[in-house]
Amino acid sequence: MMLKSAASGLSHGHRALPEHAEKAVKQALAKAGLERANAILLFLTPEYAANPEPALRAAARAGGCMQVVGCTGAGILTEDEWVLDSPGAAAMVLGGNVHLSIAPQGKLSDEDTVLSLCTPAGMTAEWLDVSAKRFGAVSGDLFGHGPFKVWSGARVAESEQVDAILSGVDSVIGASQGVRALTSPIEVAEVQGYDIKRLGNYPALSVLVQSLPRNVREMEHVPLHLIMGGVAIGDPETAIREGRYRLNHIVAANLRDQSITLSERPARGERLFWAMRDALTAERDMHACVTRSVQALPGAPDFALLFPCIGRGPNFFGNRDRDLDVLRSQLPGLPVIGMYGNGELGPLDGVNHLYQYSAVFGLFCCAGTRECH
Repeated sequence: MMLKSAASGLSHGHRALPEHAEKAVKQALAKAGLERANAILLFLTPEYAANPEPALRAAARAGGCMQVVGCTGAGILTEDEWVLDSPGAAAMVLGGNVHLSIAPQGKLSDEDTVLSLCTPAGMTAEWLDVSAKRFGAVSGDLFGHGPFKVWSGARVAESEQVDAILSGVDSVIGASQGVRALTSPIEVAEVQGYDIKRLGNYPALSVLVQSLPRNVREMEHVPLHLIMGGVAIGDPETAIREGRYRLNHIVAANLRDQSITLSERPARGERLFWAMRDALTAERDMHACVTRSVQALPGAPDFALLFPCIGRGPNFFGNRDRDLDVLRSQLPGLPVIGMYGNGELGPLDGVNHLYQYSAVFGLFCCAGTRECH
């Protein structure tokens, strides 16, 4: 049997038992043809959050490895299935020349590709703002309620943050925001605090209302939670198509002065477009992101990590995870592991960014050798 650099396993049932972690690791080892792992990625469902350490120890014993890294999430996934409604564990074993090492605090290099996991309490601007490329997710549910746990070295991280450096691989990190643009980018002409007063020559709310699809415009209550502003980065003509924008969510629409209050302070001169969450657009965008990422890799990917927002997963796509489906259809047989969280971490415009309602993924191929498969 040809040895693999990575393989996944998943187990779930009616109770949050350590045996699910053990079974998932053993499945992954069998698929990879390995007797023991260099490192184990382990994601557990929320039922384990109160006391995950028995499951961590079970995974470590099964894999013959103390380097167990992961977190609890609102749900878990592998290339075989996703789980949102029952206790379970997803595991990926890493072997061959692929290693996962815990980064010493404050010692990240610009060249490092860092798997970053944190709880909502561990998510700080200082932690996010480093020169190394972070990717990963925030352990949480749609509402940010707890408890949540992250771990490394088969132990819960008291700092509520984990940074793990992947070595022995070439990597490409992708992020699919996948919103449907309702307008082209328009210059922000007037702002007051968090309020956009005017876009171009027109009141901000007027521009938004005129851009809405007719069926939405005629609703008694416009679904503001599905509508947001997108701030174009770089060339506004290509920013939307290439995913170079950051989303700024709507807090309130103010009829009195026709302004719109956003969650982040807007800046005069920015180019902003109104956008709407849309499942078909999100699926198409994910397809384009995966295609670009595969083309950017120096070789065929050996494994992938996928972190979709819980607000974008099967509940958004109609009981199908279209993000996972895209990976499976474009890269059949590729080992995949991930979890559904509340906030996704990845690069945007040269800096680390906290995404919302998005899917962040990493594709990895063994560096400098073709012994990995």
